[in-house]
Amino acid sequence: MLVLLGDVISSAYQQAQLDQGIYSPESVTVGDLFLGALVPGFVLVGLYIVYLIAIAIFQPHRVPPIPEEDRKVSKELYLQVLTVLIPPVLLIVLVLGSILTGIATPTEAASVGSVGAIVLAASKRMFSIPILKEVLRTTTEVTAMVFMILIGASIFALVFRGFGGDDIVRDFLHSLPGGVFGAMLLVMLVLFLLGFFLDFIEITFVVVPIVAPILLTMGVDPVWLGIMIALNLQTSFLTPPFGFSLFYLRGVAPGSISTGDIYRGVLPFIVIQLVVLALLAYWPTMATWLPELVYG
Repeated sequence: MLVLLGDVISSAYQQAQLDQGIYSPESVTVGDLFLGALVPGFVLVGLYIVYLIAIAIFQPHRVPPIPEEDRKVSKELYLQVLTVLIPPVLLIVLVLGSILTGIATPTEAASVGSVGAIVLAASKRMFSIPILKEVLRTTTEVTAMVFMILIGASIFALVFRGFGGDDIVRDFLHSLPGGVFGAMLLVMLVLFLLGFFLDFIEITFVVVPIVAPILLTMGVDPVWLGIMIALNLQTSFLTPPFGFSLFYLRGVAPGSISTGDIYRGVLPFIVIQLVVLALLAYWPTMATWLPELVYG
């Protein structure tokens, strides 16, 4: 999500500069968004942990302990955990580290991830030509789908701008009470509702290019805007009545757990994410501090 948002926000940033009669080679990179997401992400994880600890203290029946016979830890278990954990973590560090340090672009980092995945599969003796063909086929299908959406979104944006739709949206957002706050609130609400029905690819390619340049010309920080949109959509995808992310959980949950149980169980986490979204809206430096510290 951040990679696609980074490309779209970067294009919107350039468009906002052109709309203001300014041209600058500076842009927003995917590395900026990755760094900007670290602090809000750690805050989110910390609140998750605090919530689970509170549940364990006040409602221990909801988090029963592991059976005593399963708590025995041996050196073999430690070795097995390290063997399973270290290679994927190392691969993540190589991919994200190459982006954050500027050594590789997101496309080049994806190549690093692909080669690393092949090496890991070969080390586990799970690599074969049929598996490689299946991976190539599914990758081609997903890539073709994304490009078809991108082509359709580009045509839509061209027609939309040609008929003056962006001017209508700009005038409407500028006329809202509260200035930047009112415009951001409305955009976040619309994106949240769209997340009930659309995938993030459609929202990123169709809706964000329309509203992002307008918000940027109003003085909104591009990194903060990207993280706000990402966190907003992540929360929307968890929220009933649809909750696209909950479909994955339904697919792996045992049959004894109903869909209603999943919907009820996710509500506290939705509230936590909304709290972090509000904190990020109140303190934009949560997203902008680390990129400014690293990149200046």
